[in-house]
Amino acid sequence: MEHVVYILYSKKFDKTYVGCTSSIISRFHSHNTYATKGWTVRYRPWEVSHIEFFNTKTEALSREKWFKTGTGRREKDKLLQEFIKNN
Repeated sequence: MEHVVYILYSKKFDKTYVGCTSSIISRFHSHNTYATKGWTVRYRPWEVSHIEFFNTKTEALSREKWFKTGTGRREKDKLLQEFIKNN
């Protein structure tokens, strides 16, 4: 099974969210439509600004956790600036 680490961006609120899933499409719909509570509900609409694919859940969770470190946040910010520049 393939696992995905994703970065969502809310242009309206200038917020990002990093997550991990094995079903990116249903998870994205959950963030934007289906969910009725939680942090991401407040900052809709979301766009997928970056995704990375992994063979194992362990690898994906490790990468998600890394994006939440100081070095990972700086890399996330670089990726986000590139996304904003191209959109």
